[in-house]
Amino acid sequence: MPTILVIEDNLTVRDNLVEILRLAGYDVIVASDGKQGIMMADTLHPDLIICDLSLPIFDGYVVLQILSKNESCCRIPFILLTARAERSDVRMGMNLGADDYITKPFDPSELLSSIECQLKKVESHRHPRLNGMKNIISEIDVHDSNTEDPLKELVRDRNIKIFKNKQIIYQEGNYPSCLYYIVKGKIKTFVVDEDGKDLITELCSEGDFLGYAALLERTRYVDTAEAIGEVELAIIPIEDFEEVLLNDSAMRQRIFKLLTQNIDEKEVQLLKIAYDSLRKKTADALLTVYRKYNITDYRNVGLKFSRGNLAALAGVPKESLARTLAAFRDERLIELRSGIIYIREMDRISQLSK
Repeated sequence: MPTILVIEDNLTVRDNLVEILRLAGYDVIVASDGKQGIMMADTLHPDLIICDLSLPIFDGYVVLQILSKNESCCRIPFILLTARAERSDVRMGMNLGADDYITKPFDPSELLSSIECQLKKVESHRHPRLNGMKNIISEIDVHDSNTEDPLKELVRDRNIKIFKNKQIIYQEGNYPSCLYYIVKGKIKTFVVDEDGKDLITELCSEGDFLGYAALLERTRYVDTAEAIGEVELAIIPIEDFEEVLLNDSAMRQRIFKLLTQNIDEKEVQLLKIAYDSLRKKTADALLTVYRKYNITDYRNVGLKFSRGNLAALAGVPKESLARTLAAFRDERLIELRSGIIYIREMDRISQLSK
């Protein structure tokens, strides 16, 4: 029978879970805190993990983060169990790669149904979760130097739509109807936290595809996309995208590999928002803008990025960002001229972001 690891610090809840799971025929192992749970997962390799969100030492988010980076544990189905049912909590867990999110008090039948569903997914491999797709695709070598890039085929001769600065391209909660390709300009994707603050999840620029995650998962958008300045987008109808995926396996694999290459970046960005210090977040936001927009001469080319967008990218209040930038200026790490940021000490900024 499958083995399930239960990571739960509350003795009553833990005993209740163990009883339910054993009556259902599962083998159960238990851990009382996050650190112990990580060690047991790495050593015993259970078939599924049920983890409480509020744990001593390491909480459920940190457990999930660490295990998702562990080659031997990253494909183990992970169910978060918590009394916190706020939308932002659910979104955070799912963005980090959780397979399901069950709130307390839980219905035993709901829990068992979720477990059965996740174990069937692992067994069949018919519907791998998006966060694990990179591991599957990396095992497939479908490169053919004689074949034209399938993404160029998708983009060729498409209708071009122009978006003005701050114009919404797609909205969180809506279903996708097309795939977007950025011909010109910059786009940010963001979520709004419980305090109404924007948190940037991704920066996109010329040559990037946009909105593909919802298409691949057949779900609603989990964030909102907004133009930064004027943007030109090629519009690829969902029918054309799906036709390529269905009718050409080699092309499908290449598209999956190319379109999921930035999944790690988005996961890392969300983790930085949650756990990094203010100075680290600010330094990392500066480097993200620098790297994304391919600034080669950083001493003489400034970062023309609004303070509001920079704060949203760092996941900090605008006032806190301003104070940190002022401190960086006083330390001669950056220079501020006419509102434009110039990085003066790239090595030290890079060290702060680690």
